[in-house]
Amino acid sequence: MNRRLAAPPPPAERCLPGRNEPSAVPDAHHLNGHPLVGPWPDGFDTLVVAMGCFWGAERLFWEIPGVYSTAVGYAGGTTPNPTYEETCTSMTGHTEAVLVVFDPNEVAVEQLLAVFWENHDPTQYMGQGNDIGSQYRSALYTNSDDQADVVAASRAAYQERLSAAGFSEITTEIASVDEFFYAESHHQQYLAKNPGGYCNHGFCQVAYA
Repeated sequence: MNRRLAAPPPPAERCLPGRNEPSAVPDAHHLNGHPLVGPWPDGFDTLVVAMGCFWGAERLFWEIPGVYSTAVGYAGGTTPNPTYEETCTSMTGHTEAVLVVFDPNEVAVEQLLAVFWENHDPTQYMGQGNDIGSQYRSALYTNSDDQADVVAASRAAYQERLSAAGFSEITTEIASVDEFFYAESHHQQYLAKNPGGYCNHGFCQVAYA
């Protein structure tokens, strides 16, 4: 990919102003009936991932046993409560992201990270496949120091495997989650509602383990 085509997120002062009102969110997940908004059951955990277009990324995670709920939205940027159209301008600073809610007694965060690393190209800069722009950048947003340590270790482990296979450096942004802004209702579980919809995700390069 020609990295000159993909600029990093704009500084906060150049981002769109957004709005105070959040997007309306369905009462229940289209597939499993669980809520999309917390509070979550006791002991459950969350992870926010970004790996290109959020439609296909969300499907990867709702299929995993132990995942309680998933939702798509915007994270890692500046604009409060952005719209999809605003995010697509690359002027919100956000990624298209997926909130994954899971039961750690059924699925470890490392298993979720394996799905994340294996199903997109984390070495691509500010884009994924033909989707070019900072809104499609690879990112992981964590909710605790312990989770951040697990994420950092997984990145280091996967970099070793990629390097051994001749691939370049991982560009994935890793940061604590500031706020997750839910996307509009029609984007939630999009590929369950539109089975023939666009998806550019699948096993990409090198096995995580």
